Amino acid sequence: MLITQSANKFLKRKRTINLDGNLIDLSSPIVAGIINVTPDSFYDGGVVKDKRDLLRRTDKMLTDGATIIDIGAVSTRPGAKLPSTKIELDRLLPAVKLVRKRFPDAIISIDTFRSWVAVKVMEEIGPVIVNDISGGALDSKMFETIGRLQVPYILSHIPGSPLSMHENQEYDDIIHDISVYFSKKVRKLTKAGVTDVIIDPGFGFGKDTAQNYELLNRLDSFKVFQLPVMVGLSRKSMIWKILDSSPKEALNGTSVLNSMALLAGVDILRVHDVKEAVETIKLVQKLKITLE
Repeated sequence: MLITQSANKFLKRKRTINLDGNLIDLSSPIVAGIINVTPDSFYDGGVVKDKRDLLRRTDKMLTDGATIIDIGAVSTRPGAKLPSTKIELDRLLPAVKLVRKRFPDAIISIDTFRSWVAVKVMEEIGPVIVNDISGGALDSKMFETIGRLQVPYILSHIPGSPLSMHENQEYDDIIHDISVYFSKKVRKLTKAGVTDVIIDPGFGFGKDTAQNYELLNRLDSFKVFQLPVMVGLSRKSMIWKILDSSPKEALNGTSVLNSMALLAGVDILRVHDVKEAVETIKLVQKLKITLE
């Protein structure tokens, strides 16, 4: 049985995320807008050049309907080197402080695999959601830290070593293997006292194009966990390689695949282009109502 006994406590949870006593409603899908304060991210690296750029992009995302602003300071593009903790903090901390000061009601998530970074950020601006692409594999203290801080945690699937996450992997059955991974990780998070877990199947991480599309085609399989599901399909190579284009030309393809993910029951779309994602949600929600 994939769902462990300790994970069963999640089965009757409402579709909300608790961030410092404030409930984020997931009865309808929401959007997390991506802001990278890195020089080398695969799509928008170097776009945020100064404070004005950061505030302008954040304001536009919130105006366009983003519920969450997801800020990251480490590039996960293929071949990227992991920066030191100091470099990550030097990039991330000023950014989140500025966003919090200008937009005090904005819900912030930080894209980091380091528990120390999470601690330092929350010492400065208060509770945030932690989006960890490594699933706790790069920091053995991450789960216990999240449990102590009592904040929501986004658990991503990443096979093998996080340092080789862009290398193709073999799966006996991709859904079964990812489900086993989530079951084990959720059990550990539960033991650590983490009460709000969001799962992300990790499109593009340790998965080739065919595997990514099989995962998307069977995405509704993760409903068994009764946990919120987030996907990050935005402008990824599984789109632009098929279309023989580039990340800059992959917005239309992103909207198409986001529609498929929403029909499979996804709760959060993590995107670069908020307005288009919000419109996609509205149309798919209308379709679902009509089908009912």
